[in-house]
This record gives sequence, C-alpha cells and structure tokens, in this order.
Amino acid sequence: MQYREQIKEELLQTGCPFLEEEPLSAHTSFKIGGPAPLFLQPDSVPKLKSALSVLKKYQTPYFLLGNGSNVLAADEGIDCPVINLAGDFLAIRQEGENLIAGAGALYIAVCRRAMEAGLDGLQFAYGIPGSVGGAVYMNAGAYGGETADALLQVTFLDENGDLRTEKKENLALSYRHSLFCEKNWIITEAVFRLRAGDRSEIKRQMEDILARRKAKQPLEYPSAGSTFKRPEGHFAGALIEQAGLKGVSVGGAQVSEKHAGFVINRGGATAKDVRALIERIQKQVLETSGVRLEPEIRFFP
Repeated sequence: MQYREQIKEELLQTGCPFLEEEPLSAHTSFKIGGPAPLFLQPDSVPKLKSALSVLKKYQTPYFLLGNGSNVLAADEGIDCPVINLAGDFLAIRQEGENLIAGAGALYIAVCRRAMEAGLDGLQFAYGIPGSVGGAVYMNAGAYGGETADALLQVTFLDENGDLRTEKKENLALSYRHSLFCEKNWIITEAVFRLRAGDRSEIKRQMEDILARRKAKQPLEYPSAGSTFKRPEGHFAGALIEQAGLKGVSVGGAQVSEKHAGFVINRGGATAKDVRALIERIQKQVLETSGVRLEPEIRFFP
C-alpha cells in the first residue's frame, strides 16, 4: 500500500482508531480472509470524515466492511485500508414509533430493540446476521419481508464528504439492491418506521422465524448466508439440489447438506475453494436447468 507510513501518521492525528495487518478472517462470517494493511474503526462522523480526507489526500482506495456476513475476502488479504464503523455507529435509539440505528449496529439488535419496545414491522429480519448499513445497502430480506418495507430514510456521507439524508423512495430499493450499490457513499444511520404492536406476539413471531432458520439453515458452520440471489421463477437451493450438487465439496468448502443454497466452510476452507465451488455450481446449474445463478456474496476484493 502506497504512502502507508504517511497515512498512519495522519490517521493518528485525526484520532481515528486503526489496527495494522488485521486478518479479515476475524471479521467475516465465512472465517476466511488474509490481512488488511490498515483496519480503520472510526467511532464518530467527524472521525470518519477526517479518515476519509486522509485517504482521499493520498488517492487511496478503501473497502467498507460491516458485519462481514455477506463477504468472501481473498486469502492473500487486500492491499488497501478497510473501514469498519464503530462507537457512535453502533447506537440504537427510539423516537416514538421510529427506531434510529447507526450503520454499524447489528440488524438482529435492532429487531430485539423493536420487540422490547412493542414495535411491529421488523420481525422478518430477525436472524439476518448483517449490520444495518449492510442491510440497507443490499435491501436485505427474508420470510416475505425486506428492509425497504420498514425503512423511512437513510443518512450517509456522499462522495464529497457531505452528510445527506434521503427518503427511501429516492434510494432505488429493489431485490438485493439499492442506490448505494452504485455510489461511493457511506451509510451512517437509518430510520425505521414501525408501528405499535403486541410485544408478546412480536416475540412469538421472532422466535418462530429463528426456529425455522435453525431447522432449515446450516447455522452451525461458517458461511455468508444464501450464496446466490433468487433467480426469477426459481429457488437457487432447489436448482442446485436438482443439479446433483448437494454435499459436493472443493477443499474445505461444501454445498450444505442441510440447505443447498448455502456454501459453508466445513473447516480450513480458503477463498479459492469457495470461488471454485461457486463456479462449479454456476456451470452445472446452467447446464442442467438453463438458469444462470448470480452470487449474492460480495467478493472482497
């Protein structure tokens, strides 16, 4: 990474916390990935702005990492800084029937906070392992709901470092997509518009969803959740199973025997193993069904 020592020196002056040579395997649900030269953990908007100014000064690209639940990081690591929001960005607060959550807050924690407050509308998301920022970024969804259903507005830093807020209607939210996928913007906060409900019923629904997840998904193994987006008119897991790939392995990576829509780390899997298995699945499913599967996982880099 160019200008590493200069960047470190200026980051120290901003007060933005950072780690050096931090293994990404410690920050991804796949438990895979080599080191990042600098792992920045800004804990406030001013520190995030300052850190971005330093990186911009040295024309240094960066990767933004949430809870790492939808990411496959390269075995050799990456040659640029990683930004992982901390501190203030983990906060969740209530204003009437709205919940305001920092982009670094766990989506599961927001769901629990809604339940405790007797607020209805986020039950579908219970068990989604990502951060709020990641959930908004990809319009995460499950069990008949998606983030756009509960979202009111999002605050973010744009490419000029200006803090902006946009209503959800202006964010091009669709299946596993938002405007953030196309822009060099950093989500800092999201507001969820919920409604008063029965706390015990909300809790029952959340427990039911979690039980269904545990019964059907290989949560006992590291993975990045659903490996592929749902192809129109089909289910990825069913297509993979029909192609005879359930349980198939490449190195330590395996198509889950519990749910064929998940590629799991059975132990010691490398990013190369996972990529090779994904490519094999895509090729064989295309040959057997004519459907081209598109990964839901983000490859990093």
